[in-house]
Amino acid sequence: MKIHLRQIHADGLHLEGEEECPILDFAAEDVRCTGPLRYALDLGISEGAMWGTGSLAQPVELRCVRCLEPFPFKIEAKAFSIHLDLTGPELIDLTPYLREDILLNLPAHPHCDREGGRVCPAEKRTEADAPTPEADGKRQPDWSVLDQLKLKR
Repeated sequence: MKIHLRQIHADGLHLEGEEECPILDFAAEDVRCTGPLRYALDLGISEGAMWGTGSLAQPVELRCVRCLEPFPFKIEAKAFSIHLDLTGPELIDLTPYLREDILLNLPAHPHCDREGGRVCPAEKRTEADAPTPEADGKRQPDWSVLDQLKLKR
């Protein structure tokens, strides 16, 4: 998204719309864009600097770290802000700053059940496989496997 400084009037500029996904190069990281970036920005100029505030929303498809299945997720940056000193060209590209805020709001360890609308299939498997103390009447000690370890001296 490129902004020419002459587009910004004395009372500011409000922009709303959609742009192509700014994080196209993350296919190897199991992040895939599923729609356009939606933005609502207020821009202004004051004392030799350009400022901007607003919100960003990017729909993506992530891969769950537990079950490895893809799931939809909406990355939201509700408090996007920028402050740039105006020392160079009149045309300013906001794309790197938008990309940075989107990536900073990307979950480090995505879980498909994070938002509560889904139960992770891996969670179902671990609950079914786990032995319950009531089933055998007695719980095994946590170190029982190490007790069987035979070390040569």
